[in-house]
Amino acid sequence: MSNLILASQSSARKKLLRQIGLRVKVVVPVVKEEARVRTTYEELVIRNALKKASAVASKVKNGTIIGADTLVVCGKMILGKPRDYQHAVRILRMISRQPQWVYTGIAVINKEAGKAFTDYEKTKVYITPLSDAQIRAYLKKVPFLDKAGGFDIQSVGGIFVRRIEGCFYNVVGMPLAKLERLLEKAGVKIF
Repeated sequence: MSNLILASQSSARKKLLRQIGLRVKVVVPVVKEEARVRTTYEELVIRNALKKASAVASKVKNGTIIGADTLVVCGKMILGKPRDYQHAVRILRMISRQPQWVYTGIAVINKEAGKAFTDYEKTKVYITPLSDAQIRAYLKKVPFLDKAGGFDIQSVGGIFVRRIEGCFYNVVGMPLAKLERLLEKAGVKIF
């Protein structure tokens, strides 16, 4: 299998890739993520994913670079990672009262061929209405500052998920089915 490089510091993404048998080297991209939506949320996450993958591709001689960017939208508000505890409380109140959309953009660059492939996934998540006491208890158990929307579906936060429409792995941070298709286009076969 090709030399795979994950352009992300996300431990959840790295863990997901290992779960499906991919050995990746992590190189953290040094880029400023864009926050302004020019046209669509999909375009924004693809642009950021490509920016991350390109930054790492410029530093390595060969390999296949995987970049990803996840964005949570509730109503028309983009929910990034919480700035602090109070911000996390406000975000969790909001997403427990109305569904949230999770967008993840993926970029795969085949360095040797000089080709880039991009796609995105979109998933709708419904959370149980949470009391302030539940929110405080949740925030004591989860490292919420590094989670888009402050929510962690793959651990204790999963008990609050009523349902999702779309890809579960997208909510974790890497839509695996879309990634597999992009890797295949880039010449990397998982099977």
